[in-house]
This record gives sequence, structure tokens and C-alpha cells, in this order.
Amino acid sequence: MSETDAPAVSALQAALAAEHAAVYGYGVVGARIGEHRRAEARTAYDAHRARRDALAREVRDLGGRPVAAAAAYALPFPVPDAVAALRLAAELEDRMAAVYSDLVRAADGERRRAAAGALREAAVRAVRWRGGSVAFPGLPERAETAAPPTTPAA
Repeated sequence: MSETDAPAVSALQAALAAEHAAVYGYGVVGARIGEHRRAEARTAYDAHRARRDALAREVRDLGGRPVAAAAAYALPFPVPDAVAALRLAAELEDRMAAVYSDLVRAADGERRRAAAGALREAAVRAVRWRGGSVAFPGLPERAETAAPPTTPAA
């Protein structure tokens, strides 16, 4: 890995670590979400697994060693039911949007386009889970000034 690749690899590793956490989190979401949203949770889970695998390949292609998944991850709040599972899914996607926003800043060319696409996909999934959008997906410091999101429906 060259010195010029180091910032990109660092941002890719952060995105990979976040994808590992999202895959874990969607396991929890899938276990608690209502039956009518289970297919949507499965689709998101599969999307994060695919991104995780692509990021690991990209890190290896740049000469890095992909960060490994943790055995477990701390959830940001208890998830005892479908309402909490919806909140968790939206939170996971908000976190992914923030990580991909960082990758957009650190990358260029095709890598930047792919990161922007991943940011957009995370923002769209967050809107679907939350039932409302934020003004600046991926930029939490800007989103805090926006109107609060609507309460998710189970």
C-alpha cells in the first residue's frame, strides 16, 4: 500500500467496520421487526453484506488487511419490540450515511461515486424506516438543526 492510498484505505476500513456493525444490527432488527417489514429488513441486511464484502475486496486490492468483524456490538438502546427495531434500523442507516459521507470526502473518481451511491442508499433506507427525512443525510452536525423526524410506525 502506498502512502497516497493510506487515507483512502483508512476511510474504506471505517466503512467496512460500520458495515460489519450494520450486518450485526440488522440481525437484531430482523428478529424483532414485525412480519410486514421483515422482507424489507432482509433486503437491507443483504445490501449491507454485499457492501461489506465489496469493501473488504477493495481494501485487499489496495494492499491492506480488512478489519475483522467483532463478535458482538453494543446496541445504542434496548430493542425489545418492533417499534424499537424500526428505530434501530433508522439509526443504523444514519450511521452508515455518516461513514459514507466521510468516504466521499476521502476518495476520488470511481471510489467517490460508489461512496456517494452508498450514502444515498443509506439515506433512502433511513427515510423508509423513520417515515421522514433529515435535511443533510450523512452530516449529523447539520441534521441536528433540521426538524425532528416523525415517529416510526410499527
